[in-house]
Amino acid sequence: MPKTIKHVMAAIDYIESHLHEKLDLEAVAGAVHYSKYHLHRMFTDTVGLTIHDYVQRRQLTEAAKLLVLSDRPILEIALSAGYESQQSFTDSFKAMYKKTPNQYREEEEFYPLQLRYVLHENPTKLEEKEWQDKIVFATQEDIPKWIELVHLVIDGFPHLDEKQYLIQLQEYIKNKRALILKDADTAIGIMAFNEVTGSIDFFGVHPQYRKRGIAKAFCEKALNELAHSAQISVTTFREGDKADTGYREIWGSLGFAEAELLIEFGYPTQRFILHREKSEGGNNE
Repeated sequence: MPKTIKHVMAAIDYIESHLHEKLDLEAVAGAVHYSKYHLHRMFTDTVGLTIHDYVQRRQLTEAAKLLVLSDRPILEIALSAGYESQQSFTDSFKAMYKKTPNQYREEEEFYPLQLRYVLHENPTKLEEKEWQDKIVFATQEDIPKWIELVHLVIDGFPHLDEKQYLIQLQEYIKNKRALILKDADTAIGIMAFNEVTGSIDFFGVHPQYRKRGIAKAFCEKALNELAHSAQISVTTFREGDKADTGYREIWGSLGFAEAELLIEFGYPTQRFILHREKSEGGNNE
């Protein structure tokens, strides 16, 4: 196992076992006996989030679970999530979940902002030109691998209902609208595409494999082999949304243009459109 991944895994293990404490980079680096400067760089490069952002999102997810599944007072939940006051907790919670802790509790529906990060211990360095050929239609046997990747990229999909998602995934697979890219037994890229609307209904790339041209390869395959028209679309976070971990930037870098503002499942989003001629550009996200 590469040394970098070993250190990041140790940091994640420590964070996950101390989520009910006030955590920062210095505390985590001290616990895993590593330089905070090097750990910060390794963690961010591997996970795609800083330790601060990962901790905040994980603590808010655990707090959201307690709001729905327990009767504990909000102040107590705020303190257990590492916040010093109910107000600071409410401000952070609302920035991410788009509703106050009280409103979230009243709706009685838990959904995660961030799940525990599980690393691929030995990622393969496949050649970029191989991606396109290795993207295939997913089968029923791929579902466990697919869901593992969904858990890793859940940060891009607010309000995801996993039971409902599984039902939809079966339909995508049956109708040959689910594409998957694997590295050995690990799903590293997944796309659910709606041929009728020309929309990417779900898309995720394993964070350890980003910046290798995978997103571009999937978009080109959808445009050239699945889409009935010369454009495809996707919805993502609105500009300035603090819950966005970089998805708007990725779609923009691939040549997608901003379109109309939407509300989906009560969450503010924006539609982006990619025209076939624009897909020739874009970088290697």
